[in-house]
Amino acid sequence: MTLDLTGITSKVAIHQLFKEKLGFEEWYGPSWDAFWDSIVAIAEMPPVLTLTNWEEFAQHCPHDMGILRRVIQDYNQEMAPKRMALG
Repeated sequence: MTLDLTGITSKVAIHQLFKEKLGFEEWYGPSWDAFWDSIVAIAEMPPVLTLTNWEEFAQHCPHDMGILRRVIQDYNQEMAPKRMALG
């Protein structure tokens, strides 16, 4: 599965995209802790999730991009063979 991050320039927007496209629970909010819980224990994740056109998000939200990179690294270690990648 590929998620296009074109036009995503805020933490709220990226979490809304994740909620809509990955089928997260209604209670899901814009939090990296909620994202982690959802991807490892709640949502049925695809075998591979690729995030494309992420550079604009990284430019507008460098702190959150750093967190997302760490989440991707941790997810790939803990949930193998499932994985996430920046494309």
